Amino acid sequence: MTTTVTLGSTGITVNKNGFGALPVQRVSKEDGAALLRKAYEKGITFFDTARAYSDSEEKIGLALHDVRSHIYIATKTMADTAEGFWKDLETSLSLLKTDYIDIYQFHNPSFCPKPGDGSGLYEAMSKAKEQGTIRHIGITNHRLAVAHEAIESGLYETLQFPFCYLSTEKDVELVQSCKDHNMGFIAMKSLSGGLITNSAAAYAFADQYDNVLPIWGIQKEQELDEFLSYIDNPPVMTPELKNLIETDRAQLSGSFCRGCGYCMPCPVGIEINNCARMSLLLRRSPSAGHLSAQGQAKMMKIKDCLHCNKCMSHCPYGLNTPELLARNLKDYEEVLAGKVMTADNF
Repeated sequence: MTTTVTLGSTGITVNKNGFGALPVQRVSKEDGAALLRKAYEKGITFFDTARAYSDSEEKIGLALHDVRSHIYIATKTMADTAEGFWKDLETSLSLLKTDYIDIYQFHNPSFCPKPGDGSGLYEAMSKAKEQGTIRHIGITNHRLAVAHEAIESGLYETLQFPFCYLSTEKDVELVQSCKDHNMGFIAMKSLSGGLITNSAAAYAFADQYDNVLPIWGIQKEQELDEFLSYIDNPPVMTPELKNLIETDRAQLSGSFCRGCGYCMPCPVGIEINNCARMSLLLRRSPSAGHLSAQGQAKMMKIKDCLHCNKCMSHCPYGLNTPELLARNLKDYEEVLAGKVMTADNF
């Protein structure tokens, strides 16, 4: 088995442990920088961040600017105009303390930017590549239709898309399509936003696809150490891990919310992307924050649901969101009443 992956036509080859730097925005600059530096010194060379991740880029620049030529940095812009694109790019370069970005990605656009579409976004991206400030053009998304359009367009060198052992056959087809088009596939949400708690199983699943680079969201040293151990001792798919995956799929697949947020904003202010998966979060992560006064207020907003079904029409996974919200509220109230256990009680 190989422990490395090449991202399609980019030629970028790294081990199958990308560092997802969204969570490091939640820790101090010192702790975040120390975590990033340890990741590099122990063998991780691919770091994914975004302009939208508050100070994540700054922490990468602080920790890794002196080893820039030994790492790959992927970041993203949510700009919807060419002017915004150039502003984001300039800010990212400054914070990352670099004069180029290895992969610059459009961050979850609702459409696939193309030359001549009137937005000016792809033209700006192409010019930045000509100038050398970016080396490869990528796109991230949660929508299958946009992802397929990006692949078929031939305009993009990488796609970043949710992929984990809870994924469907449609997601697997997307991975294969990227391979067929020699396009890099970067797997976000490889732990399904925290719902998957066995990293060995997550790694072993992703390892079955030789063109997939998982990026693990890391904010604690203990989490980092797990993935660092996989560089020299990568988990393999065993009968035990297969059984664990099948159990998780039975519990989590089908009607679970991935938390992507495309259902929002809600007309009455329901925080759908968290409320619609609260039952699972309570069982699989520390519950104190979810059960706080603020957390309770957010969940009780579900009672204000208008059943307008706007959220359902926007869900890229076809979930019956109002029904899912109602089920989660019922379960949440049972937890508050002490009738159901949380992760802290197991």
